[in-house]
Amino acid sequence: MTTENNINKAFEIAKERYAALGVDVNAALENMKKISLSMHCWQADDVSGFENQGGDLTGGIQVTGNYPGRARTIDELRADVSKAASLIAGSHRLSLHEIYGDFQGKNVDRNEVEPVHFQSWMEWAKENGMKLDFNSTSFSHPKSGDLTLSNPDDSIRNFWIEHTKRCRKISEEMGKFQNDPCMMNLWIHDGSKEVPANRLKYRAILEKSLDEIFATEYKNMKDCIEAKLFGIGLESYTVGSYDFYLGYGAKKNKIVTLDTGHFHLTESVADKVSSLLLFTPEIMLHVSRPIRWDSDHVVILNDDVMDLAREIIRSNALDRVHIGLDYFDATINRIGAYVVGCRATQKAFLLALLEPAAKLQEYEANGQYFERLALQEELKSLPWHAVWDMYCAQNDVPVGESYMKEVQQYEKDVTSKRN
Repeated sequence: MTTENNINKAFEIAKERYAALGVDVNAALENMKKISLSMHCWQADDVSGFENQGGDLTGGIQVTGNYPGRARTIDELRADVSKAASLIAGSHRLSLHEIYGDFQGKNVDRNEVEPVHFQSWMEWAKENGMKLDFNSTSFSHPKSGDLTLSNPDDSIRNFWIEHTKRCRKISEEMGKFQNDPCMMNLWIHDGSKEVPANRLKYRAILEKSLDEIFATEYKNMKDCIEAKLFGIGLESYTVGSYDFYLGYGAKKNKIVTLDTGHFHLTESVADKVSSLLLFTPEIMLHVSRPIRWDSDHVVILNDDVMDLAREIIRSNALDRVHIGLDYFDATINRIGAYVVGCRATQKAFLLALLEPAAKLQEYEANGQYFERLALQEELKSLPWHAVWDMYCAQNDVPVGESYMKEVQQYEKDVTSKRN
């Protein structure tokens, strides 16, 4: 019996099992087409970018590991992203930080960046069937320090305001070029190692900076504001906390970004989804895996990711939630890290789509809480993996662990030859 026959046979059995619970497996596979992940370019090169090769990473973030073969040029990074995308089912996006511009060897400071520096990215993405998202970059710069948009120093603050304004303009041009809104994420590291004498002071400055930045309205980009719990060296106070951005987003109708690595480890990010959907227009996700601190490990199919996906599907909110990834692991093969994380995220959403929502809600409405809990437990052992295999096969990407060989071959042929 061929592998293809095994996949088909297992899939038909799975369809019957799920149909008995009122789940249409084919409908779930069709809905998977709506899920487009925004892959993060910085996994390929350890958040180095192309404006300052060899510069130190600052801003309270850190990449660990020195696995050989990181992308060193824009062509190498594009090749790595293309290879990873070829092993991930579906059509996806690429999220760029501003430091990844095509600067052609020229010294372009961040308050001088223009859409032309990303024109080749727009064309490359179109040629490769991808859409682009964007991020302003406040870290790893001589003027980064501990405070950027919340800095009392007018010259430094205005520098970063101008930078962010230009990033919004770039995002607008990206969205216009690809005829699809570009998600523009704003995250700053601003904070302090010890508790400041006046917390309100810096948050008031940040609010004023954001108001100035967002004064210009655009039609082809969407603004997202991202909070963080703390940064290395900035442990006691974060200006752009979750409470700050939740309040600002609800008041100013902005999209709040939920990075799963930017909260306390015992805090449920999934639980925030339903509240944000009520009071903000949309949600941007940065799916990551924190371990003890915001370590940005490669995403795996764990309870946190599955709970997050379930909450989105149960809320019928796929059209209001944008799914991006955000991690940077330099301890393992970087292309492999892309593929593992993306496929794990997709698995979580497939599992959520295969949930017999109607039956569970019926039990709940009838007060049948034993039955609700029992069915939730039984779902864990249903043959969802057979549906996943079919999803991969339908999208012409490797089924199961077979993608490992392609990653290994790419390392042998390409990345291992980089000094």
